[in-house]
Amino acid sequence: MSEGTAAAEFAARLRELKERSGLSYGVLAKRLHMSTSTLHRYCNGDAVPAEYAPVERLARLCKAGPGELVELHRRWVLADAARGRKGAPAEAVEPAATAPAAETETGAAATETGAAETQPAAPDDGPPQDEVPEVTDSGAPRPAPRSRRRTRTAVLAGIAVAAVLGGVTLGLSLSGGGQTDGDGRKGPVGAANAGDGAGEDVTASPSPSASPSTSPSAGKKEKGAPSATTASPSAAPPEAAKGGAGQADAVPLTVRTAPYTWEDPCSQRYLIDRAPGEVPPPPLEQDVPAWTSAVGAVSSGGQYVQLTVQGTGAETVVVEGLTVRVAGKRSPLAWNDFAMGYPGVGCGGNVPTRSFTVALDAARPVVTPESGHRDFPFKVSESDPETYYIKADASAYDVSWSLELKWSSGSRSGTLTLDDKGRPFRTSGNNGRPAYEFPLGGEKWVPEGTTKLE
Repeated sequence: MSEGTAAAEFAARLRELKERSGLSYGVLAKRLHMSTSTLHRYCNGDAVPAEYAPVERLARLCKAGPGELVELHRRWVLADAARGRKGAPAEAVEPAATAPAAETETGAAATETGAAETQPAAPDDGPPQDEVPEVTDSGAPRPAPRSRRRTRTAVLAGIAVAAVLGGVTLGLSLSGGGQTDGDGRKGPVGAANAGDGAGEDVTASPSPSASPSTSPSAGKKEKGAPSATTASPSAAPPEAAKGGAGQADAVPLTVRTAPYTWEDPCSQRYLIDRAPGEVPPPPLEQDVPAWTSAVGAVSSGGQYVQLTVQGTGAETVVVEGLTVRVAGKRSPLAWNDFAMGYPGVGCGGNVPTRSFTVALDAARPVVTPESGHRDFPFKVSESDPETYYIKADASAYDVSWSLELKWSSGSRSGTLTLDDKGRPFRTSGNNGRPAYEFPLGGEKWVPEGTTKLE
């Protein structure tokens, strides 16, 4: 799906919700704590939000139902992924390739001639490849300077020279019996360099039948975007080395992990090893990752993890299931307990589809679908992502845990480890801990239950 189509369909959903609410752009923007012009851009398709939190708040303000929330999130995922791909150079907008792009083209030319090494391309004075081109007041791209044509000619000349030198290098490497790695050891010609194209969204732990390459990122990482686990590269087996690791060897899906999602503010709590006077006021949901990191907070009583799974191509990938891996269990943290919801402010909502629970206190925690919800397996592709909501609860222990997602596609299969940027999720019981709340419009935390409601 093209960027324009995905963004337009997403914007159409937002406009439909806005018009149905009967509220003006100004009123909605004020309640969402954003500018009216920004909301206009989202609803007109001129921009896609970098994170989903403001989109969900807008939908809930407009009384969107559970099904509409799921579909709106799917549309945002597609629009966000398409936006991440628009950094590819376009001939009409940016005729001169940048230095990094030239190196990539040089590598491609060397590969076609069987070369094992490439020469650096001529430098370019153009903007970075993923920079948005300048546009005029009418919205049309501003033509690039004419001087870039000469730069592109120099780049193409460099590519031709690299291709010739690559052929000579190939002959030398074949006569030498193979490539030599950085440690001086020889390896087979064409062996894959695992991890070179690893994405930032998932950690790949393939099964014996899976290819070891990690998955590319679903889209450009934006500031404030949901946290994602880190890719863990692995070495290529001899079977992959024979012909080089190709696109068919890559993990065919990505997973965006958001470990600080709120089911609703009223039920979200955090344990913090600080006195109430040292803890800042409750954050907005999109600011939770930075807030929890600053105060060293741990999810209290339960944790709500959102997983967005999307294929990287048109092929169908089967998500077969999720497994809980417990890294450690300890006594609950003896810290103060802070509630995120403001006293007297209503909360609540319907349980979204694809919702699951995990009882972390159990001897062997398992992922269980909510009552009336489907269990695994599910199918995903690039145009049809899925979102799963995992509600894990703990009362008797402080638990460090992670998830393993099992997938298959044709003859391939594998497992992805899902965690909090390479660290396990952490959820602790809060029984008997001193609890605090923050009154709406107040200036400090007070003992829970002491706020006087008018």
